[in-house]
Amino acid sequence: MYPVLFRIGTFDITSFGVLVAVAALVGISVFTQELRRSGFPEEGANAAIGGVLGGLAGAKVIWSLEFAGSEPFTNLLFSRGGLSWFGGFAGGIAVGLWLLRRYRIPIVSGLAAAAPALAFGHAIGRIGCFLVGDDYGRPSSLPWAIAFPNGLPPTTVPVHPTQLYEAAALAILGILLLRWRGQHLADRLVLARYLGCAGAIRFAIEFVRVNAHIAGPFTLAQLWSLGLMVSAVLLIVNSRREAALRRIA
Repeated sequence: MYPVLFRIGTFDITSFGVLVAVAALVGISVFTQELRRSGFPEEGANAAIGGVLGGLAGAKVIWSLEFAGSEPFTNLLFSRGGLSWFGGFAGGIAVGLWLLRRYRIPIVSGLAAAAPALAFGHAIGRIGCFLVGDDYGRPSSLPWAIAFPNGLPPTTVPVHPTQLYEAAALAILGILLLRWRGQHLADRLVLARYLGCAGAIRFAIEFVRVNAHIAGPFTLAQLWSLGLMVSAVLLIVNSRREAALRRIA
């Protein structure tokens, strides 16, 4: 674990903060590239910048609300780690959609162009979570299990490094999304595959994560994941229906 990389006076430069910054830069770069591929104005990348800021705000606020019973809300809000992916997704999408409309970029096409950037940015952010010992899994005896004695919260028992599981899966998803975009797959299908795969990844990882069950065996994150997967199915069904209508016409 390397929660603090170095200090400038009394100010800590944390690994989590650095990785979040790297994730934002990579995401903006990939999104700009994908906008260019789709023939949209590159200034539309401002939607990515707004999405990053909205996503960070949403992720931190929602995470702080989720764990508000463990510490005072303000302590959680300004802690060195802790982000809710679904809070970030909601906050980032809300701000991003508003800016896409402002730049006259079709919503589905804009989100499809953003999908690889979202996957890569999320993967890099999860590495930051690993470095500060946040969002780890259940106790494990596997050879790669790791303890986080200075984690959030601390644990001296080896656990599943679920942050790395998720980072690896999302990196693969990002590569696949770039390939599908390069093959000129329909925007609606690219977006559906992103939502479905991202939801499935998180749904599966939750089984070895430390999170409270709120609906039978399911956690809040799994319910959000199910919502993403249902959205993916609806997009695919709608895409096929439109294709069938075009053939009839």
